[in-house]
Amino acid sequence: MRRELSPPRPDFAEEARRIGFQFAHADGEPYWDETARYVFSMREIEDDLEKATEELGALCDEVVAHIVTNEEALERLRIPRHAWGLIVESFARRDPSLYGRFDFAYDGGGPPRLLEYNADTPTSLFEASIVQWFWLERMIERGHLPAAADQFNSLHDRLIARWREIADGGPVHFACMTASVEDRGNTAYLADCAAQAGSWTAHIDMRDIGLCGDTFVDRAGRRIERMFKLYPWEWMFADAFGKSAAMGATRFVEPPWKAVASSKGFLAFLWEAAPGHPNLLPCFFEDDARAASLSRYARKPLYSREGANVALYDGNACLAETKGSYAGEGFVRQQLCLLPNFSGRYPVLGCWLVGGAPAGMGVREDHSLVTTDRSRFLPHAIID
Repeated sequence: MRRELSPPRPDFAEEARRIGFQFAHADGEPYWDETARYVFSMREIEDDLEKATEELGALCDEVVAHIVTNEEALERLRIPRHAWGLIVESFARRDPSLYGRFDFAYDGGGPPRLLEYNADTPTSLFEASIVQWFWLERMIERGHLPAAADQFNSLHDRLIARWREIADGGPVHFACMTASVEDRGNTAYLADCAAQAGSWTAHIDMRDIGLCGDTFVDRAGRRIERMFKLYPWEWMFADAFGKSAAMGATRFVEPPWKAVASSKGFLAFLWEAAPGHPNLLPCFFEDDARAASLSRYARKPLYSREGANVALYDGNACLAETKGSYAGEGFVRQQLCLLPNFSGRYPVLGCWLVGGAPAGMGVREDHSLVTTDRSRFLPHAIID
């Protein structure tokens, strides 16, 4: 694994417009950054990253199966009681999952270590699937990468195939907070994949979802039978509609049982289930006596987004800390594993599952030890 400079394309802005990449810049700063690239060997991809993604995906399924009927565990995860039945029913039906993303610390010199599992509302999908694949093709065409260069990226085809399995050609509503250009872009991409799989699709804002009796409807009065929602389950459960019977009438993607894995507390249950696993870090709820055994640790809220409210400690010294408003439900302490340092740039590797199988990777890079919403996305290539 290495980071190397890469020539940016002079016609990138034109291509971004053509493929609908509207969030290449965020808040006036580049988000997509092709002035550098990360290069991996096939061994690093297949033996380390892909293998870890597959093994942890299977482990997560086992741990979820244990938690969904364990009331003490659901309490520990701060999942409200009114949601427990919905979660159990969803898991008993085996409601299908579309995707998830593991975020790894990895430098090529040891096993990838799981920092967190984005089980419910992972983003950076469009850029991982489409944008960096076009980058790879253009770099090869223009002689900036060898003809045999490859990428850990089968996301697009796998997403279409998975939508075919999930929806079987039936209608799907796609909902997000449309004021966010990133959320809107990722949701539109997934809707396009579903359409290619044969489904009728509709785009709605979360605020446009109405309640008619025991059924969710859109503004046109159409029943919402299946809905992809880029909106966290903990927010759904807290919403005024969160206790409605309609919650059990609509089939959601991601399904309610994924709420179990979307808490940072799930990392503690993973460690408890497989202590010493080479891809896991010791992790405990902060009120667990074992948490005091970690002298170097990351303190993470049970629920947070974009690295908010995270603090990294080496003994009593705080190495880095982020602000935010996500600290109300409690914390876990996870053994500290610093991201590799490439001249002051710290990459986190997001490895994707689609339908439970490894499907691709995206690299986000930050100048901070904690990856935040100011990070940049850099493309990668496999070169042997």
